[in-house]
Amino acid sequence: MSLKQYFEDTKGTGVLSTANRDGIVNSAIYARPHIMDDGLVAFIMANRRSHDNLQSNPHAAYLFLEEGKGFKGKRLSLTKVKEEQDTPLVESLRRRTYAADAEERMKPLSLVFFEVDKELPLLGAL
Repeated sequence: MSLKQYFEDTKGTGVLSTANRDGIVNSAIYARPHIMDDGLVAFIMANRRSHDNLQSNPHAAYLFLEEGKGFKGKRLSLTKVKEEQDTPLVESLRRRTYAADAEERMKPLSLVFFEVDKELPLLGAL
């Protein structure tokens, strides 16, 4: 099954881990990634710690735990290749909006694209 099909069909919880230039790690809950037609993986990101870390260190890891399947899921090693901010594509890919206050809705959103360096199952494999 392709990554695109997997993430379209599989519900679960995702965690994106990034590190800044000094190696200080941050992990945050993230939705399923968007798999683009060219094979790149994309996440919509607010300008917070994960996004900030990627400005100085392009490497990230994404862990996905399938809902109701025990310890089944995927681990992706990622490298950032590009990003865009507040484009029509960002808005078209949004799966949900939140009833946050007006100030929060006005913050810019970036669509950050990654190459998949390695794909592993949640448990096992090197």
